[in-house]
Amino acid sequence: MPPSPGPATCVAPTDAAEAELLLRAAAGDSEAFEALVLPHLPLFHHGILRILGNTADAQDALQNALLAIYQDLAAFQARSRFSSWAYRICINAALMFRRSKARFREDSMDECSGLGRFDDRGHHLDTRDSLRWSEEAQALAEAERRQMRECLVAALDALPEGQRVVFVLKDLEDWSTEEIAEQLAQSPATVRQRLHRARLQVQERLRLHVQGRPS
Repeated sequence: MPPSPGPATCVAPTDAAEAELLLRAAAGDSEAFEALVLPHLPLFHHGILRILGNTADAQDALQNALLAIYQDLAAFQARSRFSSWAYRICINAALMFRRSKARFREDSMDECSGLGRFDDRGHHLDTRDSLRWSEEAQALAEAERRQMRECLVAALDALPEGQRVVFVLKDLEDWSTEEIAEQLAQSPATVRQRLHRARLQVQERLRLHVQGRPS
């Protein structure tokens, strides 16, 4: 059975050792499966947590993901690293968990007050009030890494759920707009609009942080 999520202290196996563990785990060896996934549990948990934004939900979704990985091992064809393949399953498990709880709801276009007006592609119509994402990327590089990471986490937590999930999948997980739209059962235009609003709010919080103002 899949291991319980928790602190991982073991080192990831080498390619040869990983191949051996994969064969044994696919044949039903639970100890081999535990050795296979333990080094990657922090990565899996962190990816799920960024989607769900709730530790308890993330723990439940991680258990679901580990079970799915365990059951699908025979289908793994080693065209990519095991960790990459399993991580994708974890992200999908987080999205499925989110849908199963029916937590998603459409955000009102008026919910983000003070951000100005947008066209039907999510582009800001008042350029005086918008900052370019590249400018915030430069600010991100200039700021101290740990403090900026903490600020980014706080900014993500402050986003409406629909915007946070789109931002994480697009800007942190590098999914395409079409993949996100398919997974969330939304139109690509809706994904673009939510992504743009999320970027504006995140970069505004980062800007305030860099300037030393309370965020």
